[in-house]
Amino acid sequence: MSGHSKWATTKHKKAVIDARRGKMFAKLIKNIEVAARTGGGDPDGNPTLFDAIQKAKKSSVPNDNIDRAVKRGSGADAGGADYQNITYEGYGPNGVALLIECLTDNRNRAATEVRTAMTRNGGAMADPGSVAYLFNRKGVVIVPKNDLGEDDVLLAVLDAGAEEVNDLGESFEVVTEATDLIAVRTALVDAGIDYDSADPTFLPTMQVELDAEGARKVFKLIDALEDSDEVQNVYANFDVSDEVMEAVDA
Repeated sequence: MSGHSKWATTKHKKAVIDARRGKMFAKLIKNIEVAARTGGGDPDGNPTLFDAIQKAKKSSVPNDNIDRAVKRGSGADAGGADYQNITYEGYGPNGVALLIECLTDNRNRAATEVRTAMTRNGGAMADPGSVAYLFNRKGVVIVPKNDLGEDDVLLAVLDAGAEEVNDLGESFEVVTEATDLIAVRTALVDAGIDYDSADPTFLPTMQVELDAEGARKVFKLIDALEDSDEVQNVYANFDVSDEVMEAVDA
């Protein structure tokens, strides 16, 4: 996962400071609202809400926006939307498999935006189930390195159910079973280790190696999908080497 994870981490950092910041804020706020509606507005009793707030704060979302989202979701304030989770499946350039998670209050609008982004950027929609089997549901915690070594992180999380710790350059990626995500995140906190995000995710069971041209096409498609307000997450089964990443960045 090295190339893919590094790409995702770099992209996240750029997203915090570039023009898409407002769009990212909106998606983080939506996550908070849905988490509060599903599990209540108290982050101490709602781990999903706790992590959604943590991620928003790490991405510099203003506290007022976070508080309002919690109140809307929990029903303390009026105006919350009835969001639904919908997952679309498809293929991108070079046969890369895609899972596209939407959080929307309008299924038709979400379907149209996903289909349009796919067809305009070399992708194709796929039947339900035709792509999902290529991914496993996992939990991923991103831990900034600061002064930490890999052994420090491993010691903190192994007994909590972590499966592996990957070095992403400026941070560590801790992979768990989805059901162990909260336990691993809690173990890090108990060990005094800060984390940037803790999310359920889909990790591919097999990957498509991309050259620079293929990587540019796939990145363009994913950017187009993520540009939609309806799309929360895009998972793909590509891998890119460090050399290819450098060529793309250049």
